Amino acid sequence: MQLRKLSFTAVGIASLLTSLGGITMVQAQQPADATYAATLKPLNAAASGAEATGDVTFTISGDQLTIHVTAKGVSPDTEHWQHFHGFAEGDKEATCPTAAEDANSDGIIDLIETEPVAGATMVPLNDDPVRMDIPTDTYPTAGPDGTYTYEKTVSLKAMQDAFAAQFPGQSLDLDRRVVFLHGVAASTALPETVASLGDIPAHVTLPIACGELELVENGTPAAPQATPAA
Repeated sequence: MQLRKLSFTAVGIASLLTSLGGITMVQAQQPADATYAATLKPLNAAASGAEATGDVTFTISGDQLTIHVTAKGVSPDTEHWQHFHGFAEGDKEATCPTAAEDANSDGIIDLIETEPVAGATMVPLNDDPVRMDIPTDTYPTAGPDGTYTYEKTVSLKAMQDAFAAQFPGQSLDLDRRVVFLHGVAASTALPETVASLGDIPAHVTLPIACGELELVENGTPAAPQATPAA
């Protein structure tokens, strides 16, 4: 009888340790609050007449996703479309285009030419990102000094749900996306070879800055996360 009791006790302790180990594993795999950031670098500066730069952060805290963009060197008194782009299939990582993407050699990297390396337009950074409504007039407008600041906080779950509905099989995966700023003044002379989407004027969609998002901690790239042992 004593051996039987000891046996049950040992089994109970082993089960408890296994259970606790499972809890630890699950907790280690849960996404914590995080910040993703990108430094925006100029594109098509010769066409726009200025070097657009800026910074972007996506900050996750609980169910809140706060998007913050600062831009300078953009066309003044002009609305600037801004989005994050990526690939709607697979796990390919988006990157910012270089001069190599100027397929027609017109000296300008238009929106269509960015797709092989940056993927498709995914989420608009306008007054309501969750609506996923890209062609709107609710993007930020630069002041006379060619600068603007944008900030919007949305429900992370609502954003994830909207994204999954638009791109089945995909999740936000912010560290695989790039952020583009678009747009130059309507008076800007652009070659007819500069392509756009549908009937949207090329001066609206012309990429003027791009940055690659990455997970950061304390303002520096985060160390790779160790995979818990099985």
